Amino acid sequence: MEMVNALGRRKSAVARIFVTEGTGKITINKKDLQVYFPSSILQYVVKQPLAALDVVEKYDIKVNLNGGGYTGQSQALRLAIARALVKINADDKKALRAEGFLTRDAREVERKKPGQPKARRRFQFSKR
Repeated sequence: MEMVNALGRRKSAVARIFVTEGTGKITINKKDLQVYFPSSILQYVVKQPLAALDVVEKYDIKVNLNGGGYTGQSQALRLAIARALVKINADDKKALRAEGFLTRDAREVERKKPGQPKARRRFQFSKR
């Protein structure tokens, strides 16, 4: 198997990944997964598509991650991994789609409006 690349986005985070056959090592911005995402919950989110297909220790993944916060980054990486797995084996698409790993979450932060403290919150109204 040659190198397969894929892209995942969530909020303002972008994950570009390169998948090769290997031992299950995930490297994010030249750091190990456990170092980059110390939270076990975020590590679990990243590995969800691999666990669903039972291929956690079959592929090595190199990741370029930038933008957003840690939650958005982990979810962008999950989408990229799912897309790469579909490129490797198209038969896996149905299983990943059923789990919801191939759906791009399109929710973005709404912009702040002038004359208001936040996007929708207004200053307190005073009649007198």
